[in-house]
Amino acid sequence: MREITYRDALKEALAEEIERDENVYVMGEEVAQYNGAYKVTEGLWDKFGDKRLVDAPISEAGFIGLGIGSSMLGLRPVMEFMFWSFCYVAFDQLMNNGSFCRYMSGGLMNVPITVRGPANGGTNVGATHSHTPENLAANHPGIKVVCPSTAYDAKGLLKTAIRDNDPVFVMENTLLYGETWEVPEETYTIPLGKANILKEGRDISLIAHGRAAITSLEAAQILKDQYDIDAEVLDLRSIRPLDVEAILKTVQKTNRVVLVEENKPFCGVDAQISHIIQEEAFDYLDAPIKRVSAIDAPAIYSMPLEKIQIPDAARVVKKALEIC
Repeated sequence: MREITYRDALKEALAEEIERDENVYVMGEEVAQYNGAYKVTEGLWDKFGDKRLVDAPISEAGFIGLGIGSSMLGLRPVMEFMFWSFCYVAFDQLMNNGSFCRYMSGGLMNVPITVRGPANGGTNVGATHSHTPENLAANHPGIKVVCPSTAYDAKGLLKTAIRDNDPVFVMENTLLYGETWEVPEETYTIPLGKANILKEGRDISLIAHGRAAITSLEAAQILKDQYDIDAEVLDLRSIRPLDVEAILKTVQKTNRVVLVEENKPFCGVDAQISHIIQEEAFDYLDAPIKRVSAIDAPAIYSMPLEKIQIPDAARVVKKALEIC
């Protein structure tokens, strides 16, 4: 099977959906003639023209509002944030209008908008460009939140997001854009809310999403090679809807769990998952639940220090050894 980058998998998803549905268009800062800040949209403006790829001014609240309005009229906009950190400028549009519109209209109006772009730190761009806001978005009923960890998932989940009738936030990890994975030539979609076991195991469960799932895979290899511990790695794929059944199933199988995320620990996604496990699978646990999160501070501009802030495989291994 061919291997392509995470970036090119996203590009293929956009191209296929633009071709499939005349109502799909892409808007954002520099997505058209400049080909995108991270080149996810490279070549699409040349192929589809300026009615399907639209450059927006530096006004996140404005173009997100335009996207929500156009989605109410039947279009399927895909809006790109140059960084997800800029979403706060558009929070009123996203949270008060996009997320609640179907509920407040009694189901009369759908908002089939997809909002995507790079999130997380690790690229030495400072505190205001390195947010991981998936926990904030998932707190709002009406919004679906997707965090793909591989090129295969990035393509399949983005295509599903564009076809969904609710707002879907696709949070891509900046550090994954250049990574390559196997992706089939034929078109496919991946349902939202279905987690994926990246590695089967029997001794401990490493539960993660986004790039933290890849970090957990690295940790699982170290645990196997150096300590003969067989770890299972569960990639959540989407935060909301959350695959609770898959979470409980892996905990019941291994009886030990480490939760891994690149978000801050306070009110993080892993805090919610920890609550679910202790409430619904407490009797299956043979040890306390452990968590590995980013250090609870703004992203550090210094690259060596920022690397310390983001969870790595060594920290995951250390937590796993505490309960194995």
